[in-house]
Amino acid sequence: MLGWDEILEGGISSEATVMSWRGTKGGIEAAELGHNVVMTPTTFAYLDYNQGDQTVDPPIYAGLRLKKSYSFEPVPDGVDAKFVLGGQGNLWTEHLPTLRSAEYMSFPRAWALAEVYWSPKSAKNWAGFVDRMETQFERADIAGINYSRAVYDAIVKTSVKGEKLLLTLESEAPGLDIFFTIDDTMPDSHSTKYTQSVEIPEGPVTLRVITYRGGKPIGHLITLMREELQKRAQ
Repeated sequence: MLGWDEILEGGISSEATVMSWRGTKGGIEAAELGHNVVMTPTTFAYLDYNQGDQTVDPPIYAGLRLKKSYSFEPVPDGVDAKFVLGGQGNLWTEHLPTLRSAEYMSFPRAWALAEVYWSPKSAKNWAGFVDRMETQFERADIAGINYSRAVYDAIVKTSVKGEKLLLTLESEAPGLDIFFTIDDTMPDSHSTKYTQSVEIPEGPVTLRVITYRGGKPIGHLITLMREELQKRAQ
């Protein structure tokens, strides 16, 4: 018998295996009770969640960045590894109308989860994975397989300090330069380069952000009006 972690709530057969999807708590509890476990938490393994900015990716109710998927450790500290059979990435398709869209949502996160589930923790290295991922991108291009390039996009975050709205920009892939504008011009490599948090001025400001690598644009252009920036600070 194999069931989602809800089966723990009513008492289960001693031979049942538990699919831990509501985080890792259910898997930890099941392993402590001597049950086999498949780790497939929403927080790391749900491939139907957005990979990039919600203004770029198709609108879905939750997000999961590639780097976070790669950071998953399926054998939690203190859990006997013999009870963790492995893991699973879930791609629910109610919002995916075509096979191409299913490919886009799967890759490159499926490649990240392959390393998560098949490699020891000590062998994992984010920068090394990115190099291998880019080789896979080339293979996918030749094979005509669709995939997301959100790993190259800027991550836009805001916060409020007193009455000030502060902007923070990050990137997942190493070695990217982030350029932005708030003066209604299109950003390029001669625009302001992001180095530290920026205060967003009052008024109808529109933020435009793009990433470069090696002097060439590589990420999507992200455009956000002040109202959206304020929402992200809440």
